[in-house]
Formats: sequence, C-alpha cells, structure tokens
Amino acid sequence: MKLRLIALFLMILPIMGITAKKKEMRENDKLMVIWSSGDPDVAFKVCLMYTHAAKKREWFKEVHLVIWGPSAKLLSENEEIKKKVLQMKEDGVVLEACVNCANMYGVADELSDMGVDVKGMGVPLTERLKADWKQLNF
Repeated sequence: MKLRLIALFLMILPIMGITAKKKEMRENDKLMVIWSSGDPDVAFKVCLMYTHAAKKREWFKEVHLVIWGPSAKLLSENEEIKKKVLQMKEDGVVLEACVNCANMYGVADELSDMGVDVKGMGVPLTERLKADWKQLNF
C-alpha cells in the first residue's frame, strides 16, 4: 500500500511542477507599453495595434499603455487615435499618463476626462522594471 502511494506521488509530482510553472508564468505575464512618439503612423500602425491585440487576444494577462511625452499631445488632438484608445480601455487595457508630460503639453485634464490615470510615473515605471514586466517602447 505504501509503495502504491509513493508511486502515485512520484507520478503526480511532475504534473504539479508543470502546473506551478504555468501559474508562475501567468503571474509574470504583464506588459507595459511606453508610447512616447508623436507620430500618428507609429501610433496606429505599430503601438496601438500591437497593444490592443496583446490584450484582446490574451497574449498577456495584464496590459498597460503608458502615454509619455509627445504622445499625450497627439492623443488630445487626433480624434481617430482618441477613439482607438478609448476602445482599448473598454477592452481592458490600462491607460496611464505621465502627469509632468501631460502638464507640459497642457492636456492633463483632457486625458483625465478620457479615463486615463494621469499621475507621476517614475515610481510605477521603476517598480515594474524591477518586477520584470515585459516592456515595449514606441
């Protein structure tokens, strides 16, 4: 009887290891996209397209779009980009913007009104980098 239990345990042990590894991979399955380009082509054809797909297709468990620098101004001025970003928010992409950048361009209130979390990004960015989030920059 003890021998059977030991054999059963030895059979289950590798399965438990695989399950734990998959769970660990999902816990580290976070993407942060830093969008700083003021170029509408970069926004539409690369940054927003990939970021949105990464969330909708569940390539990553958690997806954050960080609006940084010139992208804040572009977002406030371009209605097509604004519409795309709002759809991304509806689909679960977390929208954040650097408050200093948004203030420099005079768009902090407008971004906040869109549902963007406008805040100091130095600490969150540093914490995510140290926590080994995956990161893309556009």
